Amino acid sequence: MDVIHRLAEEGAEVGTAVMAGEQLEGRGSRGRAWYSPPGGLWLSVLLRPPAASVEVISLRAGLAVAEAMELSSIRLELKWPNDLMLAGRKAGGVLCEARWQGDALGWTAVGIGMNVRNDIPSDLRSSAASLMDIRPEITVEKVAEPVLRALRSLDLGAARLLPSEMRSFAARDWLKGRRIREPLAGTVAGLGEDGSLLVRPAGGPEVAVRNGPVELAAVSHSR
Repeated sequence: MDVIHRLAEEGAEVGTAVMAGEQLEGRGSRGRAWYSPPGGLWLSVLLRPPAASVEVISLRAGLAVAEAMELSSIRLELKWPNDLMLAGRKAGGVLCEARWQGDALGWTAVGIGMNVRNDIPSDLRSSAASLMDIRPEITVEKVAEPVLRALRSLDLGAARLLPSEMRSFAARDWLKGRRIREPLAGTVAGLGEDGSLLVRPAGGPEVAVRNGPVELAAVSHSR
């Protein structure tokens, strides 16, 4: 991501991409560290979208990655706002960083981090997965080409998600119907056209949530 920002400052063209074999200081959303060992896909792409579409870029990128993975018979689900889920565990994520020049959007770096052939630490195996768990023959090279092509082909003109994008997300929505406790207690009802998460609190109308992170509610077991 840092390299993409530097290249953008130097005037690099849209679609410029940087891949890392390993990241020693990988970062995720909200400043979290991102474990990025050899064997994963650590890819960043330079885009210059209209400012109005910034709020939905990460969702569009997640959709593009999920659709690209279907070419390898891998089904990824999407957990709002930026997680890529494989069989109930996190296999990757999307990180978008915009840079402004005064009031104008200069560019956006779109980062994709995905576990492909890298080992998962033992303390994360219950919540994280690698693509090789279901496709032992998969390689980073086989994943990188379709993902990069999909990201470079993104249509970023619309400020809101298009009906086709809403349908595509709904078909992969990992959170829909689940009960959460953060950022708002209730049941997830889906996604809004503006990229917000729709949550239905107990006994109340749907509320649009625009900031995460999401925490699932504890599951109660009755006798």
